[in-house]
Order: sequence, then structure tokens, then C-alpha cells
Amino acid sequence: MEIPAEVRRYWLPILLFTAGFLFQLLVLPRHFPPTHYDVLGIERFAPVERVVEAYERLSKECCKQKFRWNVTPMRHGLSETNHQPTVDIIKIRYAYELLTNPILKRDYDLYGLDEHMDVLERVKEQYQKEHFLKIDLPLLKDSVVSLTDDAFNLLTHDSFNAAIAEEYPLIILVYSKGSPRCAQFIEYWKQIGTRLDGIAKIAMVEVGDSQLAGHFTEKGFSKQPFFRNGIPAIVAYPANCRSPSCYMRYPGGLYVDSVVDWVATSVVGLPRILYYAKEALGPQFIGKSGHHKVKVIFFSSTGERAAPFLRQAAQEYSSYASFAFVLWSEDESQIWWNSLGVESAPALVFLKGPGTKPVVHHGNFSKSEFTEMMEEHKHQDLQQLRSDTSLELGCDARGHSRAGSDAAIWYCVIIAGRPGVELSKKRQILRKAQDQLIGAVDGSTTGNVDDSIEISSAATAFKDERLTFVWLDGEVQKQICAFYLATDFSGACGPRGFGDDNDKPEIFIVRFQRNATYEALKAEKKNNLVEALQGQHAYASQLVARYKGPDEIQEINRWISQIIRDGDTREIPYFTSKVPDLVPEETNKEWLRSTKNIRSAGKSLKEKISFHFKDYLTDPRIGSTLLMCGCVSLGIIWLRNNKPTQSTRQEKAPKDRTKRPRPKLSTSLFGQPSESIADVEPKDARQWEMSDSDSD
Repeated sequence: MEIPAEVRRYWLPILLFTAGFLFQLLVLPRHFPPTHYDVLGIERFAPVERVVEAYERLSKECCKQKFRWNVTPMRHGLSETNHQPTVDIIKIRYAYELLTNPILKRDYDLYGLDEHMDVLERVKEQYQKEHFLKIDLPLLKDSVVSLTDDAFNLLTHDSFNAAIAEEYPLIILVYSKGSPRCAQFIEYWKQIGTRLDGIAKIAMVEVGDSQLAGHFTEKGFSKQPFFRNGIPAIVAYPANCRSPSCYMRYPGGLYVDSVVDWVATSVVGLPRILYYAKEALGPQFIGKSGHHKVKVIFFSSTGERAAPFLRQAAQEYSSYASFAFVLWSEDESQIWWNSLGVESAPALVFLKGPGTKPVVHHGNFSKSEFTEMMEEHKHQDLQQLRSDTSLELGCDARGHSRAGSDAAIWYCVIIAGRPGVELSKKRQILRKAQDQLIGAVDGSTTGNVDDSIEISSAATAFKDERLTFVWLDGEVQKQICAFYLATDFSGACGPRGFGDDNDKPEIFIVRFQRNATYEALKAEKKNNLVEALQGQHAYASQLVARYKGPDEIQEINRWISQIIRDGDTREIPYFTSKVPDLVPEETNKEWLRSTKNIRSAGKSLKEKISFHFKDYLTDPRIGSTLLMCGCVSLGIIWLRNNKPTQSTRQEKAPKDRTKRPRPKLSTSLFGQPSESIADVEPKDARQWEMSDSDSD
């Protein structure tokens, strides 16, 4: 079937007119249903007295109408099939109870809050086939939120500015005293406050404080303030937010875990701690996290997200440890027992280096207990020599030993090599040598008396904190590794080449000695002499000795003791040389991003460009705009179709114009006119008679 030409020509106005009428007749009424005041037939925001009068009047009319509708079917022997009066009575009763409750009426008038619509629909479905006298009244049950605990921190307009000025983030719950949802959520709010203790502070605002609660509402095209997701509503002020307008709205569901995760991630800016399966724990977590970091593994039986204080610890100890979660399963219990010694969940495991025995803690723990455990186990048993730890470990010529500035001579035992199996084996050997010295210091050595005497110098230096054991990544710190070992980039130092399996970690000791003259002048505050010696004598001198013996713990400690005895007793001249600096290790801290750039509420780029799609459907101007566009397009198309064309104007014009011949240009070589061009006599030309003419 062919579409008529007129329809094809005016398709755009037809489409706009159709969309405008459908919007006005179908879409708009659904988003602007009759209010409860309309049900009672009174003006909006009418007082309670008018509500009572309207209810009494309408209830009498409905009763009479119900009686007439009941009698008519009985007279004709028909069954009653029209139950509309019962539904009307339910609507009237619901509007009456809502608008006579002071708290519910206040919430409805101020913000359009009506949380009992499910009650209305349930009652309508239950009693639509029953007589209206069988309806169980009242329809609405009282729900009062009682705040007997002072920890809820109820804010007022006067205390609000002081609350957001504190250093901690502030999480605010907007609630209503008469809301059943708020009454149910108040217990969850207590749990949220407990889990956020030490991370953020919580407070509450009642919607009756319209000046303060209205600050957290949104406004649509009708300028009526509303809470998009109803109440309770949660808003947050980050720690770096001091303006009342820079709050953040919580967009998710009202669950304890979801709210706590949103606060910790979006408001406070704490890193997430991920869950790993047993297949991914080794390659994805242990293998990819820093070699120098302690591995902290939490075993959970519930699968909940990490508590905020754990995420805060992950941020504070990010330079020392990496954190992971594992979901406990009874099917995998034997695997975790054999590999890590974990019997059940909840459990906490510290892995402090290759070959070390895992430190396992079973059961729950508090924030203070976890902080104590982190302080105790934040270092590996054999720490890594890095640019950010060299001064702390006493292995930097710019600083002092771990004993402080009083020690003029100190030592640093280093195992250097490329990360791999061979380096891990040597690290375990050096760590056991360190443990033997610790045992000697405590008087609990396992060797004989002669062995204890042979390693006494090393044990004494270790006790006095003049001896430190560390390991060095020879691949990253290739310059200083090659300098200490006086070798090229092979064996222990430099990058591993393709097919290069020649990994030979080496052990060496560095003797540091401060310049006594420089230190004395510095103590006497002779600044002119200190500045003169600053360039060459400020750093400690360094002497290096390489270990060439077997990989035996006792032999290594004997060698260290011998070096320390010689270094402490022999007079070794002070000298310095330029030592390469440690390369700063790259640290990936993208997951430690904070919330420094906080946009004001309602001012994000998304909200600047567009509103929510549902907000467009509540704008009554859309229908009239579509109809107006339809009229404009109709007029434009009609004018175009009735406008005379250029050919029609040319046909109507008079044909009395003569075209003048266009003279042709000369084509001769010297500019002479062509023979084909006729001479034209000018209008004012005259002929002159010649004197010698033969004419009479």
C-alpha cells in the first residue's frame, strides 16, 4: 500500500503532533498522579481540620453509593461485580490517616515522602472484594525512631558548620522520626558507626530541620525538593571538604557492607584488599608483589570486604607489606594446612621472606591488636637494601649505624644477586646465620663453646646494632652492585640476558668508618672548617670484603667475626671514593589515590550535561514543546510548497527585451578588424562635401 504524498510531505509535523499528544495524555499523568489532597477534594497543604471535614463528608457519600450499588444487583438477581466504592473508601481512608499524622503530613508536604504506598496497594488487593466494614483499621501503623543513645550525634543547623570543620570525614544520615524504613535501618546505622570507628565520624539530621535537611535534597523542573532514593539518605563530607556544598551522595543500597565500602573507597580514599583463589595466590599475589615486602594474608569464612581499619593499615604499611584475602573453604583446608599451617578461618598469616616459617594467628582481632602485630612483623627477617631503607638499616655512607652517631665503625653484610631460586637459597642461608647470632646474643646457641667464642665478635656487634644483614637486588641496583664487587654486569649484577642462567649471588661485607676530624669539628660548631671539608669528608669511608668460603652458616659467621675483629683493632687510613647511589625503586601507588578533588554535590560533569532521564518525563513543558515544534514544522513545509519557483517567474515576465549582439574581438595579428565585421554608421555622423567635387 502506497503512502499518500501529503502524508510523506508532512511526516515530521505528524510525528511531532503524535508524540506531543501521547506525552500529554499518557506519560505525564503517570508521573503526576492525583495527590492525597486531590483524593479528599481539598486544596494542597490544607490544615488537618479541613482534612477531617473532607473525610467525614466523603465517607458518608461513599457509604450511600455503596448501599445503592449493593441493592441494585439484588433486585435484578445479579451478583455484585463492581467493587470500585471499596477501593475509593480505602484511598480516602489512607489519605485521611496520612494527612492527620503530623510527622507524615510534614514529610509529605515538604519533600513528597510517602513510604506507605505498598500498604495501600496491599490493602486494596486484600479488601477489594470485601465489604468496606471488614477493613482492618487503622491502615498505617505508627513507626517512631527513638534515639536514646548519645552516640548518634544529632546535628542541628548551628552545630553543622563546626562538625564539617573537623579533620575526620563526616557521614550524615538524613532520617524521619515517622519513617518505618528509618526505624528498621537505625540498627544497621549503629553497625556502620562501629565499623567506621577511627576512620570517619557519623551524625544524623532529622528532616524536620528543613533548613538543614533541605540542603541535601535535589530539585527537579517543578522546583519541589525531593530525595531521589527516599529516606534514609546518606551523604558524606570528605576530610578536605570545608564547604557546605561539597558533600557526596551515597547512590547504593542500604546495606552495612555496601555503605562501609563506599565510605572507605570513595570518601576516605583507602585501597581495596582483593580476594585471591588458591590457584592465583602464588603467581598473582606473592609472585607480583614486591620482593622486599612482607605478605599479609587474611583468611575469611564469610567473604565480606576488608574492614576499614585493615584497609587503613594497608595504606599506612604499603612500603613494608602487601595484603590479600582468601575465602576459606573446607575442601581446601588440607592445602592451607600443609602450605601455611592454617587450621581454620578467620586467620591471619605473615610471610616474611622465602624459606621462612609463616607466622599464623587464628581467631578475630581488634584494631589495636592488628596494629601491634603489624609493628612486630612489618619487616622481613632479612630486609632488602633499598634507597628508602638504606639510612634506617645503617648501610649508607651518608648516615650512621643503627646504634646512632656515637658508633664510629659499623658493618653491613650484603647478599647480592638477581631475584630467583639461587638468590632465595642464599637469602635463607644468610637469614639462618643472622638467627644464629641472635641466639648467641640471647645465650641460647646450638653450637659448642668454641664456636660461640669464634662468633662472639659478630654477636657483640649485632647486639650493639653495629652489624646489619640485608640483601640487594643486583638486577635493579646493578651500578652499586658492580661497584662493591668490582665486576661487570654478570653473575650477581646486571639484568638477566636471554638464556642467561649464570646466577651466582655473592656475599660481601662493607665496613663503614666516620671521619673523626670532621665529626669533632662539627661537634665544636666550627662552620668554616666544616664547610671546607664538607665535599670529601662528610661521607663515611667504605671497605669491602667478599666471602669466598662454603655456604655454611658457621663458616659465614666465623668469617664475619674475623672481619669485625680486624676492622675494630687495626688502624685503617680514612679515605673516601665516589659510590653510585641506590636507584629509587618504582612503587605503584595508583590504588592509594585519595579524594583530593571533590566536586560539589550536583556539580559533576555528568550532572552538568544531562539530568536523569526520568526527570525529563516529569517536565510538563515537553508536551507543549513537541506541539509547538509540530506547528512550526507544518508552517515551514506549507510555505515551501506554496512558494513560486524560478521558472514560473520567468514565464510571467514580458518578452520585449532584445539581446544586443556581443562584438567579437579581433583575431588578426596586428589588430585589424576582420572582414566579416560590418561597419556600423554612428547616429550623429555627417558627410562633408569636397571642394574638387564634380557635382553641381
